[in-house]
Amino acid sequence: MKVRFFLTLIFSVSCLTLFPCTNIIVTKGASKDGSVMISYAADSHTRYGALTFYPAADHPEGAMTDVIHYESGKLIGRIPEVPHTYSVIGFMNEFQVAVGETTFGGLDSLASQPGAIMDYGSLMKIGLQRAKTARELIRVFTTLAEEYGYASAGESISVSDKNEAWILEIIGRGKYGKGAVWVARRVPDGYVCGHANQARITTFPFNKENKWDDPKADCFHSPDVISFARIHGFYTGSDAGFSFSDVYNPVNFSGARFCDARIWSVFRKINKEIRDDAALTGYAMGEVRYAGGVATNRLPLWVKPDEKVSLEQMFAFMRDHFEDTPLAFDDGVGAGPFQLPYRWRPMEFTIDSVMYLHERSIATQQTGCSFIAQSRSRYPDPVGGIFWFGVDDADGCVYAPMYCGIRAVPESYAVGNGSMISWSETSAFWTFNLVTNWAYTRYNAIHPEIEKYQQELESKFIRESAALDERATALAVTDPEGTRSMITDFSVTTGNKLVADWKDFFHYLFMRYMDGNLKQAQDRQLLDNGNGKGVPKKPSFPGYGRDWERKMMENTGNRYKVIE
Repeated sequence: MKVRFFLTLIFSVSCLTLFPCTNIIVTKGASKDGSVMISYAADSHTRYGALTFYPAADHPEGAMTDVIHYESGKLIGRIPEVPHTYSVIGFMNEFQVAVGETTFGGLDSLASQPGAIMDYGSLMKIGLQRAKTARELIRVFTTLAEEYGYASAGESISVSDKNEAWILEIIGRGKYGKGAVWVARRVPDGYVCGHANQARITTFPFNKENKWDDPKADCFHSPDVISFARIHGFYTGSDAGFSFSDVYNPVNFSGARFCDARIWSVFRKINKEIRDDAALTGYAMGEVRYAGGVATNRLPLWVKPDEKVSLEQMFAFMRDHFEDTPLAFDDGVGAGPFQLPYRWRPMEFTIDSVMYLHERSIATQQTGCSFIAQSRSRYPDPVGGIFWFGVDDADGCVYAPMYCGIRAVPESYAVGNGSMISWSETSAFWTFNLVTNWAYTRYNAIHPEIEKYQQELESKFIRESAALDERATALAVTDPEGTRSMITDFSVTTGNKLVADWKDFFHYLFMRYMDGNLKQAQDRQLLDNGNGKGVPKKPSFPGYGRDWERKMMENTGNRYKVIE
């Protein structure tokens, strides 16, 4: 493969601060319950975690729809509406089709397209409103980008329905023309895929035409995905050797260490070969090997798990901080005395002309919201899709079940209930931020309590939704609208009660850990001294721990030494 590297200027910080999101894709044959699952974390220092809802609607001839930029909220254009649009909850529609994304940026010369109005977020939303399957969504997404111009940088897109899952990678034509070049590959059944701000598709089977209606088709692409690169000098090799990622988003240290390392951390949990592969461990640490200008030791696009993946494991994947790997960062001076697996931005900094970094794990403090979309073919569509939704840092969130066929969202999660610059006492986002930010101050003490309650609640929601699945499915035979009402009531009630319970939990945690001491408690209730006057039992004073006390005394001489 011959790649013209002097022309392949990538966004040097695309994996660091601008586009930090993570998607995991689990196919039907790779999941324990036969569901298709995708996860997504919307990681942004300015993203407010709220749950969007677009009801199904009929539209008159000549109707138009606004195209609102996903990141800025700016109206960037209008396009003709279709006669009927489907209901969408978050990034999942009533037919169990779900979508997620991570931005890889890619070639600088392709980043901006004059006159383009379809950004990736608008394409995701409009695609969900118009598609009943993953394949249909890919077709809608790419067709609209071609017709109205692609107004975003390079993106990796997860697309799923109740039967299959796909990874789509797309980048605009920039100043060279309207639209985009792209490749979509179906993830083989029984396998797990993932992407995290680094393009992942390398070589692929090139087709003369896309056979959208062929159920055996497992790859679609723009007709000029290779010729476009060759015409503009990005690639000079053969068609067979063409690699989408190596041409449009070549992997480098940042792509490996800050981006693909997150997917490696998940793959190694479920696949022993990945776990034992020293070369891949080195790759995750940024040690990229090249031959002919192309990375040779990069992570595979997908892996077969040693054991099938559960919903609970998907929750855990989104809470990963590289635990039990060489990249774990819950120790050292940066972690402070309380073993905090977070570092405040910027991610890169220079000391004495040497650049250093902070790790970028899947779980991160700036997450606006995250989800696991679960699509299940054994249930009718309104019941089969569950959009497990959480706000703020996934490590401290609780995933609440929102059925894909609901007619309303909980008020505590609704768009308009607070924002990044306006407080709301009933907002899920601000409630969860109170707890997680308090936990950052004493992580190794407070977070275990969060994790215990988190798992208790999520286990309860899984049990309750399993019972509701059967009742709602039985009702759907005779009363489809009654089914919609049933699942709406459950989702709304569950979400609002969760936020109220989590606010009470914050009050408990704040009282227990205030002022650096530790009050005695049982079952999340503070204990009094037995006199019934609201006086707590004598608290303990855990301090900093011996190791950190020793660090604190280094380089201070006798300043703090007690004189006998």
